Amino acid sequence: MNKKIQEIIQNLIIALTVSFAALSLGAAFGVLSGRSNGALIGMLSAGLIALVTSLFGGTRLQCSGPTGPMTAMITPVIQAASVGIISAWGYDNINIANPDHFVNIVILLSSLLIILCGILKLGTFIKLVPQPVISGFMDGIAIIIVVSQINKIFGLGQAKAFEGSLYINILVAVSTLILIFIIPKLLNIISNHLPRFLPGTLASIILMTLISNLFPLNIENINISNNLNNLSDLKAIFIEQLPTDWSYVIIIAALPFAFQLTMLCYLDTLLTSLVIDKMTKEKTKQNKELIAQGTANGLVAFIGGIPGAQATIRSVLLVKEGATLRLAGIAVGFLVIFEVLMLSQWMTLIPQAVFTGVLLKVAYDVFDWKPIISWINLLLNKKTNSQINKDVIFIIGTMLVTVIWNLNIAVIGFTILFHILNKINNEKA
Repeated sequence: MNKKIQEIIQNLIIALTVSFAALSLGAAFGVLSGRSNGALIGMLSAGLIALVTSLFGGTRLQCSGPTGPMTAMITPVIQAASVGIISAWGYDNINIANPDHFVNIVILLSSLLIILCGILKLGTFIKLVPQPVISGFMDGIAIIIVVSQINKIFGLGQAKAFEGSLYINILVAVSTLILIFIIPKLLNIISNHLPRFLPGTLASIILMTLISNLFPLNIENINISNNLNNLSDLKAIFIEQLPTDWSYVIIIAALPFAFQLTMLCYLDTLLTSLVIDKMTKEKTKQNKELIAQGTANGLVAFIGGIPGAQATIRSVLLVKEGATLRLAGIAVGFLVIFEVLMLSQWMTLIPQAVFTGVLLKVAYDVFDWKPIISWINLLLNKKTNSQINKDVIFIIGTMLVTVIWNLNIAVIGFTILFHILNKINNEKA
């Protein structure tokens, strides 16, 4: 067989594998977001974003889509809009007649701002964010995801607890999490090729779904209302989600959310691109990447979806599996959309708690363990390292501000503080 054809087939197989991960994570983030028909919308968003950014993005090998940080940011917007009343700069009690339309306006404004960042060539500024701040930011996101899932399981705060027995829901979530860790190791014992074709996340979802349906556990399953049977149905969704109220007051209310979402998308996308560049020894065209990501998020708004960024886990998986062509990322997008349209009726068999287990694994993967472990080892060995101690202070500080206050303030504030302290130290030296 021709080598080029072999390469294309190999990349398509890799894309199929990654599409399963994108599908399951898209559904999980859709549920987490609180969007209407969250699981279906999350999966469609995963496919659409991956397709557009792989076609036009500045990172050759990548897989964008809904991510933990972006979902953590859009969820409060959805919750605020659902209340129907929002306060903004100089305005109190702005009435939100259609929550979905307001969220779509936030996403559209953010997409325009991200595109503007690319046009103004602001992508290079990502180099100013120091590694300890990046680490603290990711740790904060991981904690936010864990807390949100604890709230969902126990029905804490404003979250509605899953239906059915609390203990069974906890058991399903924990079992899913454990399986995601051990299944790849078990498959690898049988054949080191198996994990490529059956990712641990997908295998765990399938297994726990089978168990919960073979032994009726009487717990809540995900709810997917798939009305996408033809182009007319797609047109109906577009018309339903198209914002109609673009008044000055509504835009003023939406802008603070849009600015925060823009900053996060900028950071989430370009930080991931740095990771991929390190693996592939290539260099992302950062401004082109921002324009593609902004375009993809804008399109997602028209289907009532959730915005995304370049996804670390899926992009790394794509590269580690051996993808060599841009075609791989494009194929992931096509395959996810196809799988949603063909398999959505089967998705309703999946317990909600399964996705809690998936998201807890995402939180584990997002958390940057290495610097914390190095610091603990130093403490245990009663050794000191001024650089590591300084880094840990920035990591913990960024993490706490991210969790307690605001994601963007954490990154911007500690980045500025980092450079100020460096300048003072250099002047003293």
